[in-house]
Amino acid sequence: MRRRTPPPPSPLPQRDGVDPVRVRLPATGSSPTVRAYLVARLSGAGAGLIEAMFDAGEVVGADGRPVAPDAPYVPGMYVWFHRQLAPEVPVPFAVDVVYRDEHIVVADKPHFLATIPRGSHVAETALARLRRDLRIPTLTAAHRLDRLTAGIVLFTVRPEERGAYQTLFRDRRVHKAYEAVAPYDPELELPVTVRSRIVKERGVLAAREVPGEPNAVSRIEAAGHRGGLGRYRLLPATGQTHQLRVHMNALGVPILGDPLYPEVAAPVAPGDFRRPLQLLARELAFTDPVTGAEHRFRSGRTLAAWASYDDWAGAVSSPATSAAGAATDHADGRVPPP
Repeated sequence: MRRRTPPPPSPLPQRDGVDPVRVRLPATGSSPTVRAYLVARLSGAGAGLIEAMFDAGEVVGADGRPVAPDAPYVPGMYVWFHRQLAPEVPVPFAVDVVYRDEHIVVADKPHFLATIPRGSHVAETALARLRRDLRIPTLTAAHRLDRLTAGIVLFTVRPEERGAYQTLFRDRRVHKAYEAVAPYDPELELPVTVRSRIVKERGVLAAREVPGEPNAVSRIEAAGHRGGLGRYRLLPATGQTHQLRVHMNALGVPILGDPLYPEVAAPVAPGDFRRPLQLLARELAFTDPVTGAEHRFRSGRTLAAWASYDDWAGAVSSPATSAAGAATDHADGRVPPP
């Protein structure tokens, strides 16, 4: 099999922890110029914005030099530019670094903060923040949590090692444990292992279960109950989109604060950080594929509805979870470096 030639390195630095956009001109195209192609492809941005970027020399080629507005279309050519970011409402909760070495960074992500740039969330993401705060421009995410889910996330420092850590998740060699708060059902027999087939269609907010070979497996355990609320320990064996949320809803105990399950709720206003989804990635454990060290990381956050349901239900832009200091266990007994 013929191996694909990797793209050239970016001639532009990151801006506020965000990578520049890279565009490769298709092998077949009818545009007379690079500018005409970008105007057509980025029609949502408006022709005036593209014109201004060319006039300001903000669209560059692999050599770092500005691409002329009348530069002819060359199939396979790469160009780079920084997107014009729309204003984002700052997420007023910290990303806590619980471990860091020369290979990985492990963070305890708050609710409402996306893991990586996606859609309208670009600068206000855990990845962009950590790149800025730690001054590690090569930092990348080995996996991701939903924006509404809090907890432990693994990032890699060296690009050449990223694949080794991502393979851990692909091959299910990572122990993941979540915690959730949902209604308590005394008739629900736990523990239980839920197996189903989940599909998530592009453009549709909620995932759904369909007949067919299961592709999603979750073990649900009881971790306590009081006042009509249940505390649950969730152990996913697979990683389908919204898997734990879908499975908890299927059991008749949807997770508190879930805007999609059992029904899609109306969007909340930007900056409304009340009543966060009560789902937390509590634990992450694995054997380091580079160093061989045994790692076990645990979130120090507390789900607000379990700590005080009345405060959570009546919260007005209060912290989604309290960071009480994330705990870290290492089989080799090392103290995490600063």
